[in-house]
Amino acid sequence: MSQAHSNLHRSAWADWWEGTRRTDIWWTLAWFDIVLRYRRSMLGPIWLTLSMAAMIGGMGPLYSSLFGTELSTFFPHLALGLIFWGFFSSMVTEACNAFIGSANYLKQGYFPISLFVWRSMARNLIQFGHQIVLYVPVAIWAGITLSWSALLFIPAFLLVLINAQALGLALGLVCTRFRDVTQIVTSVMQMLMFLTPVFWLPESLPSRAKYILWNPFAQMLDLLRTPLMGGVAESHNWWGILGWTAATVVVSGLLFSKYRRRVVYWL
Repeated sequence: MSQAHSNLHRSAWADWWEGTRRTDIWWTLAWFDIVLRYRRSMLGPIWLTLSMAAMIGGMGPLYSSLFGTELSTFFPHLALGLIFWGFFSSMVTEACNAFIGSANYLKQGYFPISLFVWRSMARNLIQFGHQIVLYVPVAIWAGITLSWSALLFIPAFLLVLINAQALGLALGLVCTRFRDVTQIVTSVMQMLMFLTPVFWLPESLPSRAKYILWNPFAQMLDLLRTPLMGGVAESHNWWGILGWTAATVVVSGLLFSKYRRRVVYWL
């Protein structure tokens, strides 16, 4: 039996682990994706930082005036909201094309498909690293003092990565089979941006609209943003995200186990 043939008959867990452990492949591919995107550009990926800085700097004073909030309070809220939402949105939308964009690799030989979800995640992590540095001058200007509660950012970010991997596998499979789903996901993410406290403050919501904060993206944003602003996230958000994570991992695992071998035929 050939190596390629035997690989196709591995268990779902072995297939996922094989792709996960090959950091040398998916990290290099992600890095070259960034390099090629900014080829012949003098500033390269620094444009990611500059474009986000322009957006934060332009929207901060305007929205602070519209909401009647002190700029020193609203500016860090907006900066982290835009940075994290950009990270969430790109993770989800690019996951839809994780396998379609890697069709050449998948058609030419055996590769564990989880490798290409990690590639998409790594590419977005590089972009996120270029943007999150903007929060440092914002926090210094706003006089934010961090406490030990800031360490809660670490488990929250790990939950983001777990969800990104699970959603990446699920959406990658579904969008490869049904190409219209990519457009649906993109439209839904655009709508959710306005239903998530990216631009607005949660306390500004009337009581009858508090259900909007049950949105898992709103809960995840609270877990990430609040520790970096010197506070502690609500406990119900932790329970909500843990439940959401468990559900996405189970659904993703079932889809991955049943349909991972069909990806090449759907491309």
